Amino acid sequence: MTILVTGATGQVGRLVTARLLAAGARVRALARDPVAAAAVLPDGVGTVRGDLSDPGSLGPALRDTERVYLFPVPGTACEVAELMVRARVRRVVVLSSGAVAAGHDTDFHLPVERAVADAGLEWTFVRPGEFMLNKLWLWGPSIRAERVVREPFPDVAWCPVHEADIADVAAEALLTDGHVGTAPVLNGPELLTRRAQVAAIAAALGEEVALEQVTPAEAREHYLAQGGFAAENADFLLGYEDYSGEPADPDAIPAQDPLAGGTDLPTAADATGRPARTFAQWARDHAADFGARA
Repeated sequence: MTILVTGATGQVGRLVTARLLAAGARVRALARDPVAAAAVLPDGVGTVRGDLSDPGSLGPALRDTERVYLFPVPGTACEVAELMVRARVRRVVVLSSGAVAAGHDTDFHLPVERAVADAGLEWTFVRPGEFMLNKLWLWGPSIRAERVVREPFPDVAWCPVHEADIADVAAEALLTDGHVGTAPVLNGPELLTRRAQVAAIAAALGEEVALEQVTPAEAREHYLAQGGFAAENADFLLGYEDYSGEPADPDAIPAQDPLAGGTDLPTAADATGRPARTFAQWARDHAADFGARA
């Protein structure tokens, strides 16, 4: 059985690839640059040139492929799904978003889900909530440089999810039959304020990390100057626009406990039967990325 992994060099895709290899699956990775991809992927992964935004390039990647881990590219999703049907792919596991379940995401991940389901393929839609990795991409530069986090909403709380839990669920859905036709929503196992998340990172580093509360405007200026993920997502993350890109008011971001009503959020444990990883564990896993001293 050959499993095609798209987005194989991404933070989740690499973990999915490693889990499939460990289970003995034959893994093929789709890459715009197969040579560069092969340099970062584990031994034993076959890399093939192709791009989801160019469906015509996918023929070699889909040949003799039975299952696909699909990174979301909404603009070509219908064409890609039809090509998978023609290639006799049987099962597709889509990296989606918890925002679909919440009704916020109607034009990015949802169209990919619909394209796969409407094509008649076996499907699982893995819907993670906020990634713990966001804090590495947002706070990492200032923690490494100054041991400080500049945050406008330190008391806003949520249950971010470890990328390893997302990969666990996706790999199980590709390898076993128990998740077909399901759309598991994945959150972390504990509600944490951003202040508590900074403290967990500091504990993992064994050093103090200062938390400096700033205004949304000051944070936006900082993120734009930082570049990368922070700049690309500044307006959404800071409340200047909603999920659909419409203007919003950052002062409307709630500071209250989102679980005040007593409702538990679903985690990877509901899908795998194993405890979901905590933010403290994630911080230890990424201590070197935050600049832990040797």
